[in-house]
Amino acid sequence: MADDFKGRGGSSDDFKSDDFNPDDAHFSDEELEAALAGFEKEFADADASEDAGANENSSANDDSISSHDSDAPEVPDVEAGFDDELQGLIGNKAKVAVIITQLASADLLAAFCQLSDISAKCVASKEGAVAVLDNLNGDGPEAAAKDLTTVVSGMAVVLAVNRADKLEANLYLHGKPGESFVPPVLFSSTAPFVEDLMLGITNLDALQSQGFAVTPTSKFDRDAAFQVIAQHTKFGRGARTE
Repeated sequence: MADDFKGRGGSSDDFKSDDFNPDDAHFSDEELEAALAGFEKEFADADASEDAGANENSSANDDSISSHDSDAPEVPDVEAGFDDELQGLIGNKAKVAVIITQLASADLLAAFCQLSDISAKCVASKEGAVAVLDNLNGDGPEAAAKDLTTVVSGMAVVLAVNRADKLEANLYLHGKPGESFVPPVLFSSTAPFVEDLMLGITNLDALQSQGFAVTPTSKFDRDAAFQVIAQHTKFGRGARTE
């Protein structure tokens, strides 16, 4: 596994995103004054037409109803939660899926994932950065591993998936699955938190509280992703070329 599981960054074409210029919306002084005057007139007319006794009782009842409504606890979406749990039990939705790499930087892995259109939270470790995938539906984890190793040509990764409490791990290279690993062999060469994540013993919030660096792929757009990749190459570090 040690000989086969070697990653290296591939090259990417430059990408320039379109500039985003939001429209500024401003009110003129005259429009603001007119709006304020309209509100003042509405409140003045309402006050003048109110019957003190009847409207006070009505207002009190309305306030009471409104107060009860606002204090009422939100009803959880039990049906949606049950459906997610059911899909997990029958294996249509993974409980957790991670892509294990030998990259040193969580930012670099997040940048590669961004360029591969993969949504994930990337965790740094001395054994190699790990991407905790957001899309757990169907074959989403497998598609992510294929896309990442296709975009970053030559980088090998291991995809580990927990479906219906069954752990599976496969090597991916050039967009294709290869050698499979049994959990004891896999976990012997990964950071300890990987096994805990796969078994549901820990989560990302707990890892962050322990001091692990967690980088979401949403932190970067495509331009920023290319900048991160450049910083990890000899060109980005200012090396001279002939």
